[in-house]
Amino acid sequence: MHQYLFFLGDFPIRAYGLVLSLSIILATGVGYFLAKADGRGYEKYIVDLGIYCGVAGLVGARLWDVFFFDWAYYHNHLTELLNVWQGGMAIQGGVLLGVLTGIWYCRRHGLDTLHLMDVLAPAIILGQALGRCANLLNGDAFGAPTGTAFGILYPTTTLAYHTYGDQPLWPAEIWEGQLDTAIFALLLLYRTTGHARGQCFALYVMLYSTARFFLEFFRGDYTAPVLGLLHSAQMTSVVCFALAAAAFLYLQSRRRGKEALIFRKGTKKS
Repeated sequence: MHQYLFFLGDFPIRAYGLVLSLSIILATGVGYFLAKADGRGYEKYIVDLGIYCGVAGLVGARLWDVFFFDWAYYHNHLTELLNVWQGGMAIQGGVLLGVLTGIWYCRRHGLDTLHLMDVLAPAIILGQALGRCANLLNGDAFGAPTGTAFGILYPTTTLAYHTYGDQPLWPAEIWEGQLDTAIFALLLLYRTTGHARGQCFALYVMLYSTARFFLEFFRGDYTAPVLGLLHSAQMTSVVCFALAAAAFLYLQSRRRGKEALIFRKGTKKS
């Protein structure tokens, strides 16, 4: 585990920034492949979409962490707002602002928003999986102490070490990256089925929210409960899952309604 790859003078080249950048680039590349295979000609928009959504995702992830998870610290340390290498990128905020930016871009260019969200859902979760590799190298998004000899021992320069010392910690970010990869495969399989527009993206939100909810029991950062109940990320996961499930069922019922209407019209004609 190396936080610093090399130095240019006194300026460090961090593994976190490099891998995070690669995750955006590779996710955009996979999105391009999926859009081109889809056959609607949307691939010509993917690079611009990746840049806009990637930047928005980074901003959203940082702001979400600062204002929802750690404002008690940062309101007295405003000069550290951009110090992402200290830890502090909330993926849920990144996905939210990134998706909102993507919706704005699609509407501006007259694209089928729900369809493109379905096409790109696997690419988004793949980017998240690669992003967790960056967290591992940086020593953030870490797990809680295992209480045994099993676990990850982080270097002394990491936030994980500053929080728990040399205690072995659950490999929470590794598990999340593995689960994200599994979700990536499941979404690719689901896209081969006959589903309503928007359902693949709704399924992505449901699957990730479920994985994140249970992984939070092993996380060691931001463990303070909200309203004495669940971790903040768990509360967000519950809300996101409920909204996505409602959207999934609504889209399915709307599709069935359209199919029934077409069937009735066809029956009358015959």
